[in-house]
Amino acid sequence: MSAPALFSPDLARDMIRKGEWLKPTSGVSNGFIQANLAVIPKELAFDFLLFCQRNPKPCPIIDVTEPGSGIPELAAPTGNIKTDIPKYRIYRHGEFVEEKTDVTDVWDDNMVGFLIGCSFTFEDALLTNGVPIRHIEENCNVPMYQTNIPCVKAGAFEGPMVVSMRPMSEKDAIRAVQVTSRFPSVHGAPIHIGNPRAIGIKNIHQPEFGDPVTIKDGEVPVFWACGVTPQAVAMNVKPEIMITHAPGHMFITDLKNEHFAII
Repeated sequence: MSAPALFSPDLARDMIRKGEWLKPTSGVSNGFIQANLAVIPKELAFDFLLFCQRNPKPCPIIDVTEPGSGIPELAAPTGNIKTDIPKYRIYRHGEFVEEKTDVTDVWDDNMVGFLIGCSFTFEDALLTNGVPIRHIEENCNVPMYQTNIPCVKAGAFEGPMVVSMRPMSEKDAIRAVQVTSRFPSVHGAPIHIGNPRAIGIKNIHQPEFGDPVTIKDGEVPVFWACGVTPQAVAMNVKPEIMITHAPGHMFITDLKNEHFAII
């Protein structure tokens, strides 16, 4: 079988649906938008849509499903957000209760799915520009941290921003800002470079989500707003049920990266 980077979105989703790919999706189907998932009851959907509109860095909307439907008509009409993500997380009343590979059995007609832009999308552009990605090199999940940066409140939804981190040389960090600024629909430029404590991260080697990675001498941590933010928000808002992707395990769309880039 060809390298995961060369998988078509249809092939990748089919493998995931069949349980043949259960790992993080970083580096899979390069060139295509990957998305975070947040599924909530429809009575909270407007508040959540407003929350995303007010917090576009961590929560850039790619697509929204009709109530009860698992089909993202704009992003992947042949896909299904109930089955096509390697691992899901279930939250009840703000508490993480279960991780699953298929959420069909907990889905009902009251649910609305939001696909939210993911930083994995711009990693392909970073690699193309010669900027190495440490978690890909070390074959693990990207490290993610809860910060002290508050999101803008909308209705019932409020909470802290979550960030993803990639260590790199100072020279590469400058290039990374230039490259990722072209992708505002998938988090865009970093929100912070350098001292983790300045944004409330006490231990860079102990991420709340994902895996720790090596930070070499002379490297600086570079932080991007992260689509795991809705999970942190869920812990504060405590909706009756919320379904999300497991960190690092994304929905692969049919949308091409470059169509979301600023030329």
